[in-house]
Amino acid sequence: MGTPSDQAVLQAIFNPNTPFGDVLGVDLGEGAEQDEDEDAVFPQAQLERCKALELQGVMAAEAGDLSTALESFGQAIGLLPERASAYNNRAQARRLQGDVAGALEDLERAVALSGGRGRAARQGFVQRGLLARLQGRDDDARRDFERAARLGSPFARRQLVLLNPYAALCNRMLADMMGQLRGPHNGR
Repeated sequence: MGTPSDQAVLQAIFNPNTPFGDVLGVDLGEGAEQDEDEDAVFPQAQLERCKALELQGVMAAEAGDLSTALESFGQAIGLLPERASAYNNRAQARRLQGDVAGALEDLERAVALSGGRGRAARQGFVQRGLLARLQGRDDDARRDFERAARLGSPFARRQLVLLNPYAALCNRMLADMMGQLRGPHNGR
């Protein structure tokens, strides 16, 4: 069956119309204290407004209203253009809309703004890795998942296992062997 976040990635990869939290939810609760450090550089009032806009956007996206979601994330970005979080959120809304190029653009920005550190970077790497997998760019996906795993994402670590060609080969060989072992008895 797999864990909820394994199912989330399978949904994210095979069904782009899943709820908005399909990827963002996988590492909630990790590094919340880090998150506050990242945000400490922004003026409090603008930060509160920005977070409210993002929450509004996430709720709109979960309700299937992607244009309102994109508008909210756009406003959040306009308010604090140096904060990575809203770019991650907008990237996911764009991906759900089928705008992969726009999503990748936002993820590049989120990763750059985060300096490759903290929760925003971790989410950016995970999302970018998923998009790379979708596009069959496994080497790029592996690189992003490795970076997210180093930042503490268990989700990214599981993806690395799935992307390991030796593990895939061993699983296939094992399945073949099991099939052969079962084979001769089926006909009797």
